[in-house]
Amino acid sequence: MVPMVMDHDYGASRTVCVDRDRYENALKEIEVLREQLQTFHLHHSFGLKRFASSPEDIRFYTRFPSYEHLMAFWNLIEAPTAKIVRVTRAKNTYATTTTIESPSTRPTKLLPIDEFFLFLTYMSTGCTQRELGHRFNIHRATVSRIIVTWANFLYSLLGSVCIWMSPAAVKASLPPEFNGSYSDTEVVLDCTELRCQTPSSLLLQSEVFSNYKSHCTFKAMVGMSPHGALTFVSALFEGSMSDREVFRQSGITSLLTPDMGIMVDKGFLVDDLVPGPVHRPAFLSKRAQMSEVDVLKTQSIARLRVHIERLIRRVKENKLFDTTIPLSIAGSINQIFTVACLLSNYQKLFG
Repeated sequence: MVPMVMDHDYGASRTVCVDRDRYENALKEIEVLREQLQTFHLHHSFGLKRFASSPEDIRFYTRFPSYEHLMAFWNLIEAPTAKIVRVTRAKNTYATTTTIESPSTRPTKLLPIDEFFLFLTYMSTGCTQRELGHRFNIHRATVSRIIVTWANFLYSLLGSVCIWMSPAAVKASLPPEFNGSYSDTEVVLDCTELRCQTPSSLLLQSEVFSNYKSHCTFKAMVGMSPHGALTFVSALFEGSMSDREVFRQSGITSLLTPDMGIMVDKGFLVDDLVPGPVHRPAFLSKRAQMSEVDVLKTQSIARLRVHIERLIRRVKENKLFDTTIPLSIAGSINQIFTVACLLSNYQKLFG
């Protein structure tokens, strides 16, 4: 025998008797479960808010010193993100690509700030796009489109800000160490190389192979003002290029005037390419040893040039540039590297 359950007959009576204590307890339990669910999503979803209270994690994933500094930079770029041109809509008309996004029209389920966080995480950690897809719970192809979209967006946005300083601005912030023989220094220059995947084409291999690194590389020239701010970054060139040729093709000569001096390494034989003085360590040439004057000059320039090496090291703290760059992102690596260099100014400024 199955006992019959007497249901309430709503047709016969509209009055429903409810145990108030049980009802209130159920409401409290629902509220507790809702809070637990929100906490679960916060701790198990990989996004910026999850690490907001940990400066160490913020530095690891974004290279910004803290969450507050990252948000200060985000406030600078948040307004233009509403008109971001995405790679999936690049073939559409201009009117379509500049429409303001809403949660219903956004092509990904991530918020813009989490897309920005994904892009920073990709540069900072150097993890693969597949791994990022698992972390952010999106498809790998979506990760690739987000990276390319934000690389192009930040390249255009940050690149529109003039970072080259006037001689008066440079002299106003000139460190005491540059006073004297090097007081006319406008920019300190050096080249850096990024290891890349070896192409299958022998012709391409010969173009990007670097004798200095004994590997296929991309090469860029970075410039720094004497007080430490990044003021110039060139495009990426083939690793087989000499420092002189990179200097010539970078376009920096058009920015220099006769009253601007540059400080370079020994490989920059560019005296005939610039209108102003060139401060460079002395060569031993065919002499048995350097003179005392040349030794002191070399030491003084080396002490001042160490700061450009620190700047490059700070950029290369992004683990993406410590790995071998895959050829699959060769079309975007120039924008990504330039953005990393430009971001170093904001990360240092806010830090």
